[in-house]
Amino acid sequence: MKVIQSLLLAAVVALPALSFAQSNQPLTRADVRAQLVQLERAGYNPNSDQAQYPKNIEAAEARINARHALVAHEVGSKVIGLGPIYAKP
Repeated sequence: MKVIQSLLLAAVVALPALSFAQSNQPLTRADVRAQLVQLERAGYNPNSDQAQYPKNIEAAEARINARHALVAHEVGSKVIGLGPIYAKP
């Protein structure tokens, strides 16, 4: 009986490690294209002034991240029963 419990515990502990191993797959062309379209919708223009390259793409990424945070906040505040826990004072 102890052997079965030990094997079950080992399987439960190893499961998260195996699930993370699958997330390191390379991006496909479609993934990269979708990211570029998302950046362009956030205001990034790949054909713009190349002297401002890092600032331009970082600003677009910041807008995307802010939008995602806003959506996550709105969705989180609409969860029934969890509003007061996550409400800001």
